[in-house]
Amino acid sequence: MPSRILQKYPTQKLFGLRVFLISIITATALFLPFIIMGGGVFYYYGDFNVQEIPFYQLVHDTVRGGNLGWMHNVDLGTDMLSSFSFYLLGSPFFWLTIPFSSEAVPYLIGPLLILKFGCASLSAYLYLKRYVTDRNFALVGGLLYAFSGFSIYNVFFFHFHEPMIMFPLLLAALDAFIYDGKRTVFALAVFSACVVNYYFFVGQVLFVIIYFLMITLTKTYKFKVKNFLLLALEVIIGFVATAFILLPSVLGLMGNPRLSELPNGWDSLVYSQPQKYWLIILSLFFPADMPAFPVFTPGSNCKWASVAAWLPLVGMTGVIAYFQVCRKSWLKKLLAVLAVFACVPVLNSMFQMMNSSIYYARWFYMGVLMLVLATIKAFESRKTDWNRAIRWSAGITVGATLLIGLMPVSYTDEESGDIQNTVVGTQATFERYWLYVLMALLSLLAFVLIIKKFRRNKKRFTVMLTVGILSVSLFTSYFIIATGYFSSSSTKTIKEDIINRRDGITIADIDNVRSDFYECVDNTAMFWQIQSINCFQSSVSTSIMQFYDALGITRDVASRPDLDVYGLRPFLSCKYLFDYRGDGKSGSTNSFIDEDGNTKMPGWKYLRTQNRFDIYRNERYIPMGYTFDKFIAEEEFDFVPSAHKSEALLYAMILPRDLMKKYSSITGYSDKKYKLLYGKHPEYYDSITETFSYDNSDYKKVCAQRAYNSCSSFEYTDNGFRAEYDNTKGDDNLLFFSVPYSEGFAATVNGKATDVEKVDYGFIAVKIPKGEKCDIVFTYETPGFSTGVKISLCALGAFLVYGAVILTVKKIKRKNKN
Repeated sequence: MPSRILQKYPTQKLFGLRVFLISIITATALFLPFIIMGGGVFYYYGDFNVQEIPFYQLVHDTVRGGNLGWMHNVDLGTDMLSSFSFYLLGSPFFWLTIPFSSEAVPYLIGPLLILKFGCASLSAYLYLKRYVTDRNFALVGGLLYAFSGFSIYNVFFFHFHEPMIMFPLLLAALDAFIYDGKRTVFALAVFSACVVNYYFFVGQVLFVIIYFLMITLTKTYKFKVKNFLLLALEVIIGFVATAFILLPSVLGLMGNPRLSELPNGWDSLVYSQPQKYWLIILSLFFPADMPAFPVFTPGSNCKWASVAAWLPLVGMTGVIAYFQVCRKSWLKKLLAVLAVFACVPVLNSMFQMMNSSIYYARWFYMGVLMLVLATIKAFESRKTDWNRAIRWSAGITVGATLLIGLMPVSYTDEESGDIQNTVVGTQATFERYWLYVLMALLSLLAFVLIIKKFRRNKKRFTVMLTVGILSVSLFTSYFIIATGYFSSSSTKTIKEDIINRRDGITIADIDNVRSDFYECVDNTAMFWQIQSINCFQSSVSTSIMQFYDALGITRDVASRPDLDVYGLRPFLSCKYLFDYRGDGKSGSTNSFIDEDGNTKMPGWKYLRTQNRFDIYRNERYIPMGYTFDKFIAEEEFDFVPSAHKSEALLYAMILPRDLMKKYSSITGYSDKKYKLLYGKHPEYYDSITETFSYDNSDYKKVCAQRAYNSCSSFEYTDNGFRAEYDNTKGDDNLLFFSVPYSEGFAATVNGKATDVEKVDYGFIAVKIPKGEKCDIVFTYETPGFSTGVKISLCALGAFLVYGAVILTVKKIKRKNKN
């Protein structure tokens, strides 16, 4: 059979399969030992453990359950599509998990990661093969890309490899359009790249523009208006076709504070931490650093920034060689432009939608592919002066090593200003730094030996390059992955007491109420798929962000309310608290029990211990859906001291002025009464907030009052929730639910449609009539989804028409030729 395959397909056609299989085997060798140590699950550390694994399992189960709308078990509630399209929903690798059971999903993470490495090498090969005559070098380039420093660094972010896979295919499709006259392919590539990850797609669009301009301005490609218009048409069709996932994602994330900070002043021109410039350079000459434990430039403020670009075995030697040989080329100029973009903050931010709230270099994989292209072209050129390139590469590596490793650093006393001690080296840790240096130098030495011994024989040279790249990749990557794996503080806990351990929690109503997790592994609730006020996920409902901001609580990447805002727990209908005991911290400062044996928040009582978690019950618990007898304007809430805002939430419903006026018969609003508050001297307004009392007895009393006026039943449905409230003895009122507000919600009360109002800075309420038992039903539809689907269908129709026209024109041309 193998001989028949070889006869049918020439050797050149097997290169794609070859690079794919080599990468799969190498990635298996890299990750399999850690999978075995994890009992079948690939654990790493940090975000990988507490985000990627539970995200996959939760969304997998949600999709299989047929619920594609509102997720009540992510933070306080959020839209699934807008929250997880960035992480999962556009990834073909995620959809491969759907046929498997929920329990199997964590065990698929490792194999999927291995598959991603294989696909990354194959996609890079498909792009690179155009630029070399010997496809062995394209194979080498595919391996360099797949096992580059960027790729290994971002194992930490499991969803970053999908854009790495799509990007070379996007460029390959563009090249096919430009140089081969192939039509429709680029539209498909644009569509796929955007669906896979819209955030990374923004950077890819910018790169493609720079790429196109560079090959046009250097006259590598002869610009033709007709072709450009067709190219623009394909871009438009491909992009518009993504509306079904892009439109709801954009609508759902509008207002997210992480996307709102634009470049400003000198910070947009020069990095405030000069170490960033060093880190960018060092990332080219040394193996990938650890995302959470930077060793080269500890003061660069670049944790998790993805500043990594090293090519295994060759480093920058091939790029330096290419620069020396090809003094005038579009690629050399493109790399120079990318270097400028990397070093100027405002230009760097263009790759991430102009967001400057935090420094990221998550577009470096695009530059890596260009570095790989330069390297393999240097390999293939007979004019390459490798001795000179090696001297430059070694000189920079050794020079940087000595400057950082031997630079004296003096530490002074803050009060006296006297020097306390002096150490040698500016790096974070001595051992790890010199290990990185050793790996870089050994890699360079191995490359020198391969060049000296095998350069004259092209076949042996490519074979030894492949062996060298794979050997160095495994050697350096084992160190990086192992450092993360063994430094993890969450792996043991997740493995023994959390993952697939939901059955160990036997609380009858645990699925219907919210819980708190004190000093526990992030997203423990998400592993168990129960509701919680804790969540480590940055792309949740913007209403959650707005609520925490109004209280002066930071909510950027996670919801982790401190114990001093204990009033939030009953306000958010939080009934249970979990305190992990498996780490032996009982009685320590990290325990929920203080030194006197009391709980660190008032009103909590020990219930039981399960899965080595001590579980406490909130005796101030307020069921979901309750009414208030007082109403205050948002401006009045500002009068409340910051230390008591969480408790003040329990005394009165907070409304914007327009709602105070709209429901004046309930709120007691009148222009005359509130004239002073909205006048020139609001500080003189006599607000009822001044009567709020915050001692423990009043806290207990107000919680009991809210609980007494709560819904008699509440349950989530497939597309929302429903509740019952007995208002037979009450007047017209507003019924409050601590569910984040979204325009996707519609509500009925006793079968009649009613307005859904945004109250308390981010939650929902509906009006209930007096003297009636009220059946309240909320239904949810993802905003923009139905419109997006219609737009995508129209784009599909346009694509089919476009394809038909292209096919017809080709047939006519062939007929005329004949």
